Amino acid sequence: MLRYEFEIGRIVKKIREKNVKTVGLQFPEGLKIYATEVARQIEDQTDAVVLISGDPCYGACDVVDTEMNGAADLVVHFGHTPLPLNYDVPVLFVDAHSNVDLIKSLDGALDLLEGYEKIGLVTTTQHLYLLKKMTEFLENHGKTVVMKKGRGTQKGQVLGCNFSAIKELDVDAFLYVGTGNFHSLGIKLFTDKPVIIADPYMGKARNIDEFADRILRIRFARIAKAMDAKNFGIIVSSKKGQSRLDLAQALKKTIHKMGMEAFVIMLDDVSPELLTPFRDLDAFVMTACPRIAIDDSKMYKKPLLTPQELEIVLGIRNWDDYEMDEIKY
Repeated sequence: MLRYEFEIGRIVKKIREKNVKTVGLQFPEGLKIYATEVARQIEDQTDAVVLISGDPCYGACDVVDTEMNGAADLVVHFGHTPLPLNYDVPVLFVDAHSNVDLIKSLDGALDLLEGYEKIGLVTTTQHLYLLKKMTEFLENHGKTVVMKKGRGTQKGQVLGCNFSAIKELDVDAFLYVGTGNFHSLGIKLFTDKPVIIADPYMGKARNIDEFADRILRIRFARIAKAMDAKNFGIIVSSKKGQSRLDLAQALKKTIHKMGMEAFVIMLDDVSPELLTPFRDLDAFVMTACPRIAIDDSKMYKKPLLTPQELEIVLGIRNWDDYEMDEIKY
């Protein structure tokens, strides 16, 4: 049984309506294990040939439309909601709703939310369709649920590069329903409010505070190491949803005004191996996916900074004004 709802019927209908001959499928890493089964069902029900993208996929910012232009008539992108971008090939977005049971993790979250009445409820694409159920659960246990739409996101939705839905909410604490730490870390750093994670895949709830403190210590160590840097590499993504060339050029000018050197480096995927040849550079600044500098920090021997961290290094932002990086679409 599939753990997610891949909306095969909807995909088949679109293929038939548009007389699609070749359809490309793109999955984020956690859903790739279902790729061949989804492809099998589509090919069994249509005459279309299926192409599965095997490259890494980091979000709706990383749609494979350019790569499949000329090879596929339609791209089906699973697991994310669309961003306001222009695509080279028609793209059908499928949320891939998770069928996992939420109740056990929400039960665990109640103990950690004791003493907090107004709760900011947030989640990711896979669980958005269950927001009403989550809200009813919390309200039945005496909580007041507060949510809002973000800049380009749905009500109660956060992305790894967009936390606008949680800003300026009048709440006592936040409840994030989902897995991993990155989204909750962003919520904590942007709001400085208590943040509880209800992880439906683990069936457990936990507080983000210990993780956030550890990450901040790591980030401050990277910033301190970069204080001695004289030459910077500013990384720009070639992915249309992550490309911030204007920001990179602005950072380059700022670094030059400080009497130091900076070079803009364009990459598709970012990895330590691809930065190895740039031995004369002392530190790197990430203007592509905001998660890379945080999640992959240990992989890089030289400091890999966010734009906001670079501002601290250059003395134009205070240490106590630390915040996460975001991409503003």
